[in-house]
Amino acid sequence: MLSFGTAGCNSGCRFCQNFGIAKARSIDKLSVGASPEKIAQIAASRGIDSVAFTYNDPIVFAEYAIDTAQACRALGIHPIAVTAGYMSAEARPDFYAAMDAANIDLKGFTEDFYWKVTGTHLADVLATIDYAVNEARTPEGEHVWVELTTLLIPGLNDDDAQLHAECTWIGEHLGPDVPLHFSAFHPSYRIMDVPPTPHETLTRARAIALAEGLHYVYVGNVHDREGDTTYCPNPQCHAKLIERDWYRIIADRLSASSGGNGHCPQCGTAIAGRW
Repeated sequence: MLSFGTAGCNSGCRFCQNFGIAKARSIDKLSVGASPEKIAQIAASRGIDSVAFTYNDPIVFAEYAIDTAQACRALGIHPIAVTAGYMSAEARPDFYAAMDAANIDLKGFTEDFYWKVTGTHLADVLATIDYAVNEARTPEGEHVWVELTTLLIPGLNDDDAQLHAECTWIGEHLGPDVPLHFSAFHPSYRIMDVPPTPHETLTRARAIALAEGLHYVYVGNVHDREGDTTYCPNPQCHAKLIERDWYRIIADRLSASSGGNGHCPQCGTAIAGRW
């Protein structure tokens, strides 16, 4: 995957992990010019099959992201948005119609947390997530593939009540097959007095999500082979399908090249995803 971003952001997260980019003025960071066509050509020349708009939120460079997505798609390259989902209803259709997939941050599950810590509003993000999962379509008419990420910050958004509420909402509004990633926080930007997320917190959050009926729940920013692995959701099977350790894939039994073709090779259950 080829990843790139620009400068600036429409969220004010006090824990921003990329604040050097997100909080910079364009003039401070724009040192290399790249047209949408050039980005697509670079990816194609290196055999890269997907391009991600990330580091800062692509909604702040939506027109550029859309043009780049179209240039990528013309060369058979998949455009992917990594976003906080804070955008207006008017912006959603054009933005998500340009994407094949999106990873959307669901940063917490109370309005108080969202407003005080990110400067944005939970309801707007939930509306975007709902739209992206249930309504957005690619030009070919397929659903946009959406995954969610929650960065767990000790004492701010990691209590059981928020976690249960978040997972209940996901199950009721999006269904159990939308992957959810719980990531470890590391002190950054304006939250330097909070310790890193304990591994036990990630494990607890994952257990809550699975108990709420979500099928694909992962932990991130830590080494945890069990928490990084995709399992068959069939309760009578639960076979290991894609084994991972952080970003390293140890075994893949799902892809077409390995013979899985998107189905559990042990019980035949269809596995949600793009294979």
